[in-house]
Amino acid sequence: MIRPTLFCFGLGYCARRLARRLAAQGWEVGGTLRAPDAAPDPDGFAPLPFGPGRPLPAGALDRATHLLISIPPGPADMADPVLDHCRAALEAAPCLQWIGYLSTTGVYGDHQGGLVDETTPPAPTSARAARRVMAERAWLDLGRALAVPTQVFRLAGIYGPGRSALDDLRRGTARRIVKPGQIFSRIHVEDVATVLEASMARPRAGAVYNVCDDEAAPPQDVVAFGAALLNLPPPPEIPFEQAALSEMAQSFWTDNKRVDNSLLHKELGVRLAYPSYREGLAACA
Repeated sequence: MIRPTLFCFGLGYCARRLARRLAAQGWEVGGTLRAPDAAPDPDGFAPLPFGPGRPLPAGALDRATHLLISIPPGPADMADPVLDHCRAALEAAPCLQWIGYLSTTGVYGDHQGGLVDETTPPAPTSARAARRVMAERAWLDLGRALAVPTQVFRLAGIYGPGRSALDDLRRGTARRIVKPGQIFSRIHVEDVATVLEASMARPRAGAVYNVCDDEAAPPQDVVAFGAALLNLPPPPEIPFEQAALSEMAQSFWTDNKRVDNSLLHKELGVRLAYPSYREGLAACA
């Protein structure tokens, strides 16, 4: 009997949450980092180096039954680093039963606060998001060619322990920027892992899921709520026009939409542990 084995291209914040859960259930876990630390991995996963000038070692995918891709697209001449450099290894992997690609709700573009769901055609407003759309299609195409159920997960803004408004507030770097009518969707990292695990239990080839909580909210409300949890005064409001954001940061504020997550509830039977930022931040406090 084949031991279930998860291989993560990019053992980052989200992938590790899932990997820890599955390892505790007896799964074998492996994956990659651009440059693994010389010190032992904190979770005992022994990640392999993979990145520019670091090809994937031969045989790395021989036991993988489940494959998670969390590496973002590269520059314009490299739509997806994994597909560009590992296609032959993927095509030869003998045990694959499930492939998951972590994308972003940024592929929908700007809808001026309107609702989007998985049937909404992508309309990216940045080159970065456009490359995400290309990568999504390429992974779904590969899944069909390999006859391996492949799913795309469009993640909203990810937060959790060590990466939340609370950490910004504690560091004194939190800013309460106000752009009238602007809302963002977000998702707690543990709920990301729950969605991925649910998909593994009932895979649907070609599925696309929005992965966000049940309540999109203005970003200044999230910061104010976090400040109240920490018994800190909220930072002063800053009009968006006066925020002096970097070009990269401004690009995230270009898109304004409310993301529908009902498919992950209906099809995967997921009940979020943190249905809004209130429960999620309270758990991080």
